[in-house]
Amino acid sequence: MIMLPFYQADAFTDSIFGGNPAAICILTNWLPEEQLQKIASENNLSETAFVKKKDSHYEIRWFTPTTEVALCGHATLASAYVLFEFVEKRSNQIVFESKFNGQLLVSRDADLITLDFPTDYVSPITIPDELIQGLGVCPIACYKGRDDILAVFSTQKEIENLQPNFSVLSQLPGRGVIITAKGDQCDFVSRYFAPQSGINEDPVTGSAHTTLTPYWAKMTGKTKFSAVQLSSRKGKLSCEYCGERVKISGKVVLYCIGDIFI
Repeated sequence: MIMLPFYQADAFTDSIFGGNPAAICILTNWLPEEQLQKIASENNLSETAFVKKKDSHYEIRWFTPTTEVALCGHATLASAYVLFEFVEKRSNQIVFESKFNGQLLVSRDADLITLDFPTDYVSPITIPDELIQGLGVCPIACYKGRDDILAVFSTQKEIENLQPNFSVLSQLPGRGVIITAKGDQCDFVSRYFAPQSGINEDPVTGSAHTTLTPYWAKMTGKTKFSAVQLSSRKGKLSCEYCGERVKISGKVVLYCIGDIFI
């Protein structure tokens, strides 16, 4: 029997039951991919992160209940929090090595944790019929990034009121759909739907802000933004556009600690 340390934390929030919950498993050796996927499915959270120390950095992989993903912001934030709090207590910087995105630097300043992620630039596309049918309304503009479709709306109210048809959205290619608009009390708001990846609506999606931040930087000429993801749990993020990199900052709250027995 194998016993794995297990943590669950809420990312991009300063209160329990807010933000986006992530599971974090600290490994001494990599398990078979099939086993990693089964653990993530059993956890049944939007993402489970697996981390393993290698030399002076940590290897990291992210799994939804149904598939491995190339990048996950909130689970990286939560993983860094766990390592800062329980493993690397004297450090204020952690380097993750990811399978698809190379090195990811994470730093800590008091209770604020900052991700340094590669920028995802978007290109305009014709609005797909499945997107209009799936969202129930037509966006004012539509773009395609590396993994996601970005749909832009005029007002925060439209983002709040939208009730998607996930069955239709699941027919779209890629990882998921980001919808966004200018915020009423912040710079921009968003929601994120990924039925293609086994997550109808993700509570807070750090990686989506590598797409949102450069988009809003181009639209506004600004480089620093306050952002809110308008899921039922809500998430608060601070974002900075740094050219080829995007810095995404937020807080994390610990929910539970335990062990997994395999």
